[in-house]
Amino acid sequence: MIYTGNIRKMRSKLEEQVQYELPLYNVLEQGELVPMNQLIGQDISIRFEHVINCVVTGKKIRKPYGEGMSYDAFMSSPMASPSIIRPELSRIHEGIALRDQEWERKHHLTPHYVYLSKTSGLKVGVTRATQIPTRWIDQGAVEAVIIAETPYRGAAGLIEVALKDYIADKTNWRKMLTNDISSASLLDKKEELIELIPEEYEDFIEYDGEITHINFPVLQYPTKVKSLKLDKVPIIEKKLVGIKGQYLIFNDQTVINLRSHAGYHVTLEF
Repeated sequence: MIYTGNIRKMRSKLEEQVQYELPLYNVLEQGELVPMNQLIGQDISIRFEHVINCVVTGKKIRKPYGEGMSYDAFMSSPMASPSIIRPELSRIHEGIALRDQEWERKHHLTPHYVYLSKTSGLKVGVTRATQIPTRWIDQGAVEAVIIAETPYRGAAGLIEVALKDYIADKTNWRKMLTNDISSASLLDKKEELIELIPEEYEDFIEYDGEITHINFPVLQYPTKVKSLKLDKVPIIEKKLVGIKGQYLIFNDQTVINLRSHAGYHVTLEF
């Protein structure tokens, strides 16, 4: 089978094992969805066609910024607003938009969760309620639990800021991919962090302790990890042995982050 198109972030569905599909676009129009779980255990070929299309405008670009954007789009699109990386900067609840009033009202003036997840160690994070469990899957979390639910993004970001002195807010992607997982209790850490949430946000705390468990389709975890970039290795011909987060894992301990290759035009063959 041969599929051709511009890469987008893999879509996922939480089942007994996470199910993945890779969207390949015709510039900005969605083309085929590749059922990635069916490829695990097979030899596959990914060939970069040396074309990158901006995921916002569709125009050809030499260098992507963010996740597949041209420089102009990265500097102007609400999808690359500073409040994406730093939720506490969002001010749309005050009627102030950083880039796009309509977009920010739709995406940031909605319920958001502050969560605790276990990727390798434990980390705190923020996401829209509609992105659960997708957000946890994308970061390679094996467990996750909600700490607080807020009515808008800015409040969730401020809770996260208050907790970052006591817990990491970044994923150690190498440990995540080698499945070097902490034995720490998610619920014990949640109880500890709840006590550290500022008083003005106490009404947002989620006291229930329901843990989401996530099982990834991986036949073999690497012991060491070498990351591949299509700019440097335009042809990858290897056996796919697993998928975790947004990474493909190959049998020679190399991996590729497909999300970081958004907009790249490739031919996938198996």
